[in-house]
Amino acid sequence: MAARSNARKRAFQILFEADQRGVPVRDVLADWIRHARSDDRQPPVSAFTMDLVEGYADKVNRIDDLIITYAVDWDLDRMPVVDRNIVRLGAYELIWVDDTPDAVAIDEAVQLAKEFSTDESPSFVNGLLARFKDLKPSLRRSES
Repeated sequence: MAARSNARKRAFQILFEADQRGVPVRDVLADWIRHARSDDRQPPVSAFTMDLVEGYADKVNRIDDLIITYAVDWDLDRMPVVDRNIVRLGAYELIWVDDTPDAVAIDEAVQLAKEFSTDESPSFVNGLLARFKDLKPSLRRSES
């Protein structure tokens, strides 16, 4: 299970870098893959990391719309960049990755918030993703 946690952490780092640089997430993913192939000191980008990043990239607009709609009193642009990208990744995995149990997707996102963000961030991430979990059936139906 540690391998999947590490893959999520790397996916989060890719999303974060893309957000900070203002470039498409697929460009950053390609950079990470290229660096891993050309520099033995860089670990390879796992298939699960690639799946998470590619899946997020396919749903980015929908995910941001959900965050805007359900993050009470938070504008997407004013949300801390770390929290924004943890929620983005968590929302993608929670709603669209069927082989990840909901509780695992939420817990992993909360763990990233504990590691990379503020003391208040884990409860924010947990609350927002729990809301998405409750709405998951209708969120998926609305895409059909």
